Amino acid sequence: MNDDRFHYPPDVFNLLVDTVPLLCKGKDDVILFLRGAGVPGDDLAEMAAKVRTDRNSVSKFAIVRNVLEKLNKRGDVGLGPRREVIKRVVEFENFSMCWENDVHKAKANVGDLARIVNHRDSFTRMNQQREAAQAEVAAKARAEREAAAEKRRKIEDVRDRLNTLFGMDSEPQKRGKLLEGVLNDLFRAHGILVREDFKRQDPTGSVVVEQIDGVVEFEGHIYLVEMKWLKDPVGVPELGSHMMRLFARDGVRGIFISNSDFAASAIAECVTHSTARTMALCTLREIVMLLMNERDLVKLLRDKVRAAILDKRPFVEVLG
Repeated sequence: MNDDRFHYPPDVFNLLVDTVPLLCKGKDDVILFLRGAGVPGDDLAEMAAKVRTDRNSVSKFAIVRNVLEKLNKRGDVGLGPRREVIKRVVEFENFSMCWENDVHKAKANVGDLARIVNHRDSFTRMNQQREAAQAEVAAKARAEREAAAEKRRKIEDVRDRLNTLFGMDSEPQKRGKLLEGVLNDLFRAHGILVREDFKRQDPTGSVVVEQIDGVVEFEGHIYLVEMKWLKDPVGVPELGSHMMRLFARDGVRGIFISNSDFAASAIAECVTHSTARTMALCTLREIVMLLMNERDLVKLLRDKVRAAILDKRPFVEVLG
């Protein structure tokens, strides 16, 4: 029953006042019925005293009305007893305890109250389901907003760190190493699974035989990622070593990111091997423009991979 949290609705109140007296033969029974439902003693005290001292001065109906009016004023404190009174009336079955002339009306009133309770309970369930659904939608929207804000924060951090690299006066190799961490964090911010740079050692574990800047998993494929900060355009030697890593592993693809441009010979080498291995080439200019325009890294990579596979164009610069 979805009775109001602060009082009985008028129809329920009046029906209770008309019904409870019919279920009890005597005035003491009415007091006992209400006390058994958990009605506080303070709410019963006045009527209980009248019944003891001058029982003819008050009717069973007056007792119920007086007590329920007091119970109504208790707000949340009286919620439990209010519900229990209704429960006891709706579940009442021993009509042999009623006066014979009251049985028919008592049954009719109990049935009416049960119908009201069931009707309102159905609306309560629907309201609760609707409220739960609304709460779920609100929670999802809040989580999405928080995730978007966190993503923006991470991308802004990447942008600031990348700008710092351009202003550094240090060896390209050092900047290249720092670049790995910056770009790996950019991949993560866009929800791309990343494995940091790793080294493959010989069986003795004493010699590094291969080092890869990073590995990402993107749309069901694994990509070995090479990140370079070079003074000159990327040529076949630099690109070739990365290509060899791809050929040494079945089914992997490659991404090569460089601050400098790619030599025509390097691009041609990728085209030559495009049927066997997919390689997507990317410049830092594209990454900088992506960060400035707040574009999606996933879409950028998807467009590049599609061009490399379908058009055999491993380097399609995307600056817009």
